[in-house]
Amino acid sequence: MFSQADFVHMERALALATRGLYTTDPNPRVGCVLVKDGAVIGEGFTQPAGFDHAEIQAMKDARTRGHDLRGATAYVTLEPCSHFGRTPPCANALIEAKVARVIAAMEDPNPLVSGRGLSILRDAGIDVRCGLLAKEARELNIGFVSRMTRKRPWVRMKVAATLDGRTGLPSGESQWITGEAARADGHAWRARASAILTGIGTVKEDDPRMTVRAIDTPRQPKRVLIDSRLDASPLSQIFVGAPTLVFCSKLDAATEERADALRARGAEIVALGNEHGKVDLPAMLTELAARGVNELHVEAGYKLNGSLLREGCVDELLVYLAPSLLGTQSLGMADLAAPASLDARTRLAFHSVERVGDDLRVLARVVQPEAHDEHGEPDTQDAQEGDAS
Repeated sequence: MFSQADFVHMERALALATRGLYTTDPNPRVGCVLVKDGAVIGEGFTQPAGFDHAEIQAMKDARTRGHDLRGATAYVTLEPCSHFGRTPPCANALIEAKVARVIAAMEDPNPLVSGRGLSILRDAGIDVRCGLLAKEARELNIGFVSRMTRKRPWVRMKVAATLDGRTGLPSGESQWITGEAARADGHAWRARASAILTGIGTVKEDDPRMTVRAIDTPRQPKRVLIDSRLDASPLSQIFVGAPTLVFCSKLDAATEERADALRARGAEIVALGNEHGKVDLPAMLTELAARGVNELHVEAGYKLNGSLLREGCVDELLVYLAPSLLGTQSLGMADLAAPASLDARTRLAFHSVERVGDDLRVLARVVQPEAHDEHGEPDTQDAQEGDAS
């Protein structure tokens, strides 16, 4: 169905899409390559929200070079949009340009598109094919897919730990367990996220800024704080600069003064309590998705980590393992009770393992019970593909 040339051009389109890794949010990261008579005539990738999509950029690039688009093939990493949003539909622009073929990596999971763009192109007489390097395209936009199909962000929990799984001394001291290279790599993962989440325990203990600093980035992710009783000091560094979104359990007369003090620092406060007087974590994810959060990056303490895992709010763990040991009395990764049996344990599937400086970076995805094979073992292929349906 696809030629070797098709693979080459789609791989280039995916490489272009990665240029929008830090900038397209909340839109997906998309790349486009236009080819005519075997030669590339235009390239583009999606610009920040409200500006050109990848197809429009590629067409402008081709025209600037003096090329006629009639009869060209468009390789695009996501189905061209078919609706008017902040920009006009790309499907219509491709039809008007009289391209002959459109090869898309995957359908758009957005219900407003979801196959309609491809149908419009086919109805216009364009040869349309879909599915080339779909797994790679989905991986690049795993958060967008999650938000569109599950109405919740893709949640990535970052942990820095020793080889025996310890994140700090009993005193709470943890800086620095991993090396400089691993810390910089962690900031790169922060930068690609829509928002960074932490808890009140971390704010009280470490007073973090929760910003991207170790790498250059054109934008800072939103900052999100879980603070059930609004105990955070208004002078905490997390409130410096851009507004911070704070989730608490309730707003009442007892918390009014503290809430006003945080609002004076630019915080937005949302009350989402559960029956235990804590923040309703699944409801919080739904709220974040409604606000356009695709990827949520968690950097919190072991208590909040445990709560998120117990309530099924984590999709993958980003773990940096240092070649050292801290012992059983030190702090662990997550506050989890021992399961009643091995079958009840939280199952993970390794997605990647790489060395970063002197440390190891492990990306492991939570395997849902329905993803187990007939022998009860994790279906690692589905987990590694990041199935967000």
